[in-house]
Amino acid sequence: MSVNIRRAKKEDCPRLLELIKELAVYEKAPNDVTVTLEHFTESGFGKNPVWWAFVASTPNPFSTSGEGEQSPQSSEIILGFALYYIRYSTWKGQAMYLEDIIVTESARGKGIGKLLMDKLIEEAKEKKFNRIIWQVLNWNEPGINFYKKYNADFDAEWVNCSIYV
Repeated sequence: MSVNIRRAKKEDCPRLLELIKELAVYEKAPNDVTVTLEHFTESGFGKNPVWWAFVASTPNPFSTSGEGEQSPQSSEIILGFALYYIRYSTWKGQAMYLEDIIVTESARGKGIGKLLMDKLIEEAKEKKFNRIIWQVLNWNEPGINFYKKYNADFDAEWVNCSIYV
């Protein structure tokens, strides 16, 4: 399978939101995705973007040229993505916060997650971030095992907190 890693584009947002919903089902929280496509798109591609992403895509064998009455299909299929934003630590400075790395279920185990993670590491180095940080659910063994391949530090000391406003 030929996989291309590229920066996300505004036109990708509907597919990215589909993948986010797929992740929510995997994480046993299918009703917790409440962001609208409009808000998601504006947050990534509006006047003041707050997130950036890379997508993993493969050529679409069913794409059409757009001629005739048949509507053209995309020339690629997005199989996964990695979305991050900048987090600031008063102790450490800027860091990349990996919000989600998602590969659609049918494409898992083919090295796509590694391609995305390697691209994130490259981006973090280019932008001179001091680290990449993220969360993983304690029952997500495939995710934990994936991150262990990168010698990730797992911090059991901190407790997640949030306030909904």
